[in-house]
Amino acid sequence: MALKDKVAFGISLPHRSPDPIDMAAVKQVAQRAEALGFRDLWVTENTLNQESMCFDPVVVLTYAAAVTSKIRVGASVVVLAVHHPAMVAHQWATLDYVSGGRAILGVGLGRGHHYRQFEVPEEGKVARFREEVALIRALWNEERVTFRGKFYNIENEVMSPRPVQQPMPLWMGVGHPNAIRRTAELADGWMGSGGSSIAEFGRSVPILKEALAARGRDPQDFPISKRIFLAVDDNPAAARRELARWFDEVYHNPPGTDASGIHGTPEQVRERLEEVVAMGANHIMLNPVSNFVEQAEALAEVTGLK
Repeated sequence: MALKDKVAFGISLPHRSPDPIDMAAVKQVAQRAEALGFRDLWVTENTLNQESMCFDPVVVLTYAAAVTSKIRVGASVVVLAVHHPAMVAHQWATLDYVSGGRAILGVGLGRGHHYRQFEVPEEGKVARFREEVALIRALWNEERVTFRGKFYNIENEVMSPRPVQQPMPLWMGVGHPNAIRRTAELADGWMGSGGSSIAEFGRSVPILKEALAARGRDPQDFPISKRIFLAVDDNPAAARRELARWFDEVYHNPPGTDASGIHGTPEQVRERLEEVVAMGANHIMLNPVSNFVEQAEALAEVTGLK
């Protein structure tokens, strides 16, 4: 059985790289991914990022939506702490509107450097995050919104357009066990981060499934995903060199090349992806780190989409 018959596949849009990104490649990957049958296109958010260039997620996803017609567009993750939730709600409702109902917003708490860079206090960050999610959902779903919280307050406000999708999907991308349990409460899907190890993903899935079941939610109907940085090449040494450069220069985590990423020949990559499926993934986000157009074609063959 082909991998595509076991799990849904998304693919990263070219958006973050230690090298300049050619916009022609962005357009080509978006259009080929749609034609090949990938489920969705994904980007990250890295606003202040010395190691690599990175596009703003809403801008590049709007571009991708404009040059495609049916493939979904998502970010994993937007760090809510560095934005006002009303702005996030409006941006993503607008993206959903202009794309004809194709947007997926992934959100997260972020890391210490986000709070330092944007001068946001870390104190109370979980409580603030909960309010941010609640306010975003209220603005998406209600005609007039009154919201009274500790951090955010609005009175009888209207936001338009609202999302085409009802409900508009909101995923979380987190790794701490407590945050994974919070995902089962607050979110509509989960994506393990690309920097986290594949073994960590395997340990996280049972926690998530148990938390979903405890809330009466069916894990089979809940997107359980993993972003995987990868490189495929008939020469396995060449594939490893490409991925090692990414984990060294961008993540400053050389061990992640083998612990978090997947590299090798098409058959080797296929076998490793099978392992991730066996861990409980029902969606995998493939994230090539270079040669984006060629890698999209190669991965379509690996997954059976081509």
